[in-house]
Amino acid sequence: MIEKEDPVISEEEAAQYDRQIRLWGLDAQKRLRGSRVLLAGVGGLGAELAKNLILAGVKGLTLLDHEQVSEESCRAQFLVPVSAQGKNRAQASLERAQNLNPMVEVHADPDRVEDKPDDFFLQFDAVCLTGCSRDLMMRVDQLCSQHNIKVFCGDVYGYYGYMFCNLGQEHHYVEEKPKLVKPSSDSSDGPEPKKAKVDPNETTMVKKTASFCLLKAALEVDWTSEKAKASLKRTPVDYFLLHVLLKFRTDKGRDPDPKACAEDSRLLKQIRDDVLEAMGLSGDLLADDFISYCFSEMSPVCAVVGGVLGQEVVKALSQRDAPHRNFFFFDGRKGNGMVDYFGPN
Repeated sequence: MIEKEDPVISEEEAAQYDRQIRLWGLDAQKRLRGSRVLLAGVGGLGAELAKNLILAGVKGLTLLDHEQVSEESCRAQFLVPVSAQGKNRAQASLERAQNLNPMVEVHADPDRVEDKPDDFFLQFDAVCLTGCSRDLMMRVDQLCSQHNIKVFCGDVYGYYGYMFCNLGQEHHYVEEKPKLVKPSSDSSDGPEPKKAKVDPNETTMVKKTASFCLLKAALEVDWTSEKAKASLKRTPVDYFLLHVLLKFRTDKGRDPDPKACAEDSRLLKQIRDDVLEAMGLSGDLLADDFISYCFSEMSPVCAVVGGVLGQEVVKALSQRDAPHRNFFFFDGRKGNGMVDYFGPN
């Protein structure tokens, strides 16, 4: 990770970020203001994440995407104008992204993330990967973990969405807690109170540390072990769906396509059976109807997952408030959406 100078908040920035400074403090905003972030993949989820990070006030954001703007990508991606079809997606997103906050340095890179050397990733404080293969995510996660760079992965598949974060073996942060007031011993009437009371009008900042695992460890769980079997009931089914969708992306080099719905549906079922069998689990764990809800990026799901993902990046960079460990899953089919947090043992 590059050496950083202590960021200074100008009067103009203090006015721009006044609400945020009141919310999480000047020191947290300074840390956020001194951070550079890489966002690989500027699809619907990437656009939501870019918006949230730019408005939060990071120092710099690099949009990395080699894909071209298509008719489908315009439906969920609000940073690209419809007239930009056929142009590079990162470059087409640059103008609207920059206009969100002129104080943030926004750059566009049209290269393939797979072609980037290791040194490229080391210039950032956080790396966010969307639309990437499982192998690439593991490679970047392993690299960044060795250099104390925070890693976030996420995707949206139809009604489903997920986020994974790895903030390293020792992520330090502060959390605001109600202040405990010791009982007064001045009173001579009756017995002294034994317990401290919470004063709702006063708070104190508590320093804490959290430890995170690699993506490889989170995905390569031995489900035949007794420990894993014991945790199976509390493991969201979306965790296993993620395995299926990542395997589909590896095999086909793309995500399920509505234009090839019949063919891709058959393939998804076959991959489901193969993946669960390899894990030593029953195919009934993931019902057949999952195939009806995992095509294309849906704007509302991108907004929800992008909001959570952006929040976690901001918390990690500002070192303010407890992070989530390690997975977040969203299923938009269940009422207003079902949220699951899951961390492997």
